[in-house]
Amino acid sequence: MQRALARRTLLAGAAVAGAGTVFAGAGEAVAGGRGGPVSQAAVDAGAARLERALTELRRDLHQHPEVPGQEQRTAAVVAGKLRAAGLTVTTGVGGHGVVGVLRGARPGRTVAYRADMDAVPPTDIVGTGPAPAHVCGHDIHTTVGIGVAQVLARLRHRLSGTVVFLFQPAEEALSGARALIGTGVLERLGIEEIHALHCGPFPVGRFAVTSGYGLPGQDKAEVTLSGPDALDDARRLAADLGALATVSVPQTPADLERHVADVETPDGPLARFVALRARAQEATVSASYRCWPPERYAEVRADIRRMSLRYAGAATRFPSEPFPAMVCPEREGDLLARHLRRTAGEDAVVELHAAFPFNGEDFALYLDRIPGTYTFLGVRAPGAPITTSYPHYPDFTPDERAIGVGVKAMAGWLAERTRGA
Repeated sequence: MQRALARRTLLAGAAVAGAGTVFAGAGEAVAGGRGGPVSQAAVDAGAARLERALTELRRDLHQHPEVPGQEQRTAAVVAGKLRAAGLTVTTGVGGHGVVGVLRGARPGRTVAYRADMDAVPPTDIVGTGPAPAHVCGHDIHTTVGIGVAQVLARLRHRLSGTVVFLFQPAEEALSGARALIGTGVLERLGIEEIHALHCGPFPVGRFAVTSGYGLPGQDKAEVTLSGPDALDDARRLAADLGALATVSVPQTPADLERHVADVETPDGPLARFVALRARAQEATVSASYRCWPPERYAEVRADIRRMSLRYAGAATRFPSEPFPAMVCPEREGDLLARHLRRTAGEDAVVELHAAFPFNGEDFALYLDRIPGTYTFLGVRAPGAPITTSYPHYPDFTPDERAIGVGVKAMAGWLAERTRGA
């Protein structure tokens, strides 16, 4: 659940393809007529036609999980589907990233959609797994992204502006977004905002919108002790630092249920938290922690320094700056909530008022540069245990009906955003 940060790398090169408009499926009848802009009715009709094929695609991706940085097969599948839909496609962007550009027939804005492709390494599965597995839902994310591209490609004669699809590698290592951004793709394509879905432990058919909230970043500290009592001092300091934590790693399904309820509660127990683990190894204490709100990282660093000074000869260092928290803009989140209530129903939307303590996201790096939204797509089947919809649990089994729900919602939303509605 709490992943170590990978070494931050900037991968340059991989120019994104140019500005030609590619048309596919010309002359095909589209629900809703040809006169006005893309309607939700047209989107829903297009998504319904794709449901079986998208389910099969998701099952194929699920059977071929690839760890961060090794998404060759997944990237090839994605690129093939996007090209078949008529998008301009560039591969090898920031590693195995795939960029698909869909230009509408009408003028408008340039909006991006991010889908992550990698699977969870065995060590990051709760309880540790025997092999890499899609237990975070990235196979769902990739499938939804392809479905959105296919639906909007068939409606491009009514689509305003440009939709850029960023299929990102290495999210689990928190390095893929940095590498992809490092290629200059956001600036080169003039992307004005970006959106994403992530599987979450909410009922299928429901969306959890994160206006003003998101997910915590991560920071690390290392304290080296010296002197004849260094080993004992390290154990004591690890206990002292552990006491800074205000929230514990969930141990039972009931704990997970409580966390889900807490993130929906205004000013609840997760409105402010420190999630910290400290470990003594010989004379060195290592600490890894997440905080909310993000400003608390400076406070926790000061606490670690202060506690370390109690021990003679202690040397404290922070290997890097904290990985940034993902904070979602309120304006765009509120607009999305209204859009989803209008198109999917009032009961389809819940607004979160806190952050999940033990999950991070490199989507934060996009939102540091441009506005956008990050929304949880409910994948919990009726009556299913919460662990079947909570990412990184070994029995993660999302309800596949969520694929069509996500495609309809995001295709309609992106079509609205590109025309500046």
